[in-house]
Amino acid sequence: EVQLQASGGGLVQAGGSLRLDCAASGFTFDDYALGWFRQAPGKEREGVSCISSSDGSTYYADSVKGRFTISRDNAKNTVYLQMNSLKPEDTAVYFCAAKRMPNWSALRGDYDYWGQGTQVTVSS
Repeated sequence: EVQLQASGGGLVQAGGSLRLDCAASGFTFDDYALGWFRQAPGKEREGVSCISSSDGSTYYADSVKGRFTISRDNAKNTVYLQMNSLKPEDTAVYFCAAKRMPNWSALRGDYDYWGQGTQVTVSS
């Protein structure tokens, strides 16, 4: 059974930091590109950051560049999203996702497996 378990969300003041973890099981983690998406109330789910499985190349949405860092630990089957200098507009439910092909993609339709989401709330 495929599982993606996201954790680490919470309530933080603007300017603070959080780290999201996503532990995966049930598939060959090393072969999958991984992504973090978020969905704010009334908005569509958007790609925040992605990482390939082949060369570790990454993608960041313009809104998070310089503040968020994605990484993966294949030995632990876990992908991370370090979020610094958080802003109220970062408030959303954050989802991790896995894509069968090695290259990253910011398109949610390209992903095969999804986690359940974790709430991030940034207060002003």
